[in-house]
Amino acid sequence: MKDYRNYIFDLYGTLVDIDVDEDDRRLWEHMSLFYGYYGAQYEPEELHQAYLASVSSKDRHSREEYAVKYGYEGYPEILYDDVFCELYTDRGIVPDQTLVFHTAQMFRACSVKYIRLYAHAKELLTALKAAGKKVYLLSNAQRTFTEYEMRYLGIYDLFDGVQISSDHGCKKPDERFFRILLERFGLKPEESLMIGNSRYDDIAGAASVGMDSYYIQSALSPESRKSAKNAEAPEIHADHVMWKMNLRLLQSRLLGDRDRCK
Repeated sequence: MKDYRNYIFDLYGTLVDIDVDEDDRRLWEHMSLFYGYYGAQYEPEELHQAYLASVSSKDRHSREEYAVKYGYEGYPEILYDDVFCELYTDRGIVPDQTLVFHTAQMFRACSVKYIRLYAHAKELLTALKAAGKKVYLLSNAQRTFTEYEMRYLGIYDLFDGVQISSDHGCKKPDERFFRILLERFGLKPEESLMIGNSRYDDIAGAASVGMDSYYIQSALSPESRKSAKNAEAPEIHADHVMWKMNLRLLQSRLLGDRDRCK
């Protein structure tokens, strides 16, 4: 395959295997207790519903603002720290940034059932770096969670650049999110390969800026897009496909050292 200079990775479902349950009853019991520590009294289910309502409201407002600001209906990303802050202020508590940050991380830690690297993920990134390639992360995520999970897993410092959607107010597959990455790090689309597990977010987004793509089928790959907007979208084709997660084999294909990786 083509020898690319830059390799751009999705995170969850591509390098990291994760299971999150934000509807778990015990999560909201813990969160209700945590909010209560700081004077914001909620019953667990009441807090759950307030959280969902805040997310929905902020998402709707962001979409309206995005369309006005950029002239098209794109894919804005809300900042979940604002949601956790609002849950305090709705009970008359004015939290500082540190409390909001720790509340968000408490929520994430209690909602994650497990998080781990896929086999050979770190070796893949290390091998690309050793071969003189540049590696970047492009993730739909919240920095409050994601940066710390990457550090916990020992991969954050392996990237030449990390771009997380919560920092930029937009997310994949929005063309704008990809262009921000290209401009920020001075990358040329024709020298870059997007690697991800979502045909819609990763593959279609890369195609919108003229970038080649590599689709990896994983257990976290979306099987269908339920929204009416995307229901009749044409089939999305990646330039390269791997139907079963195998990052050791991916390294072989990207770097051409098939004998070593058999």
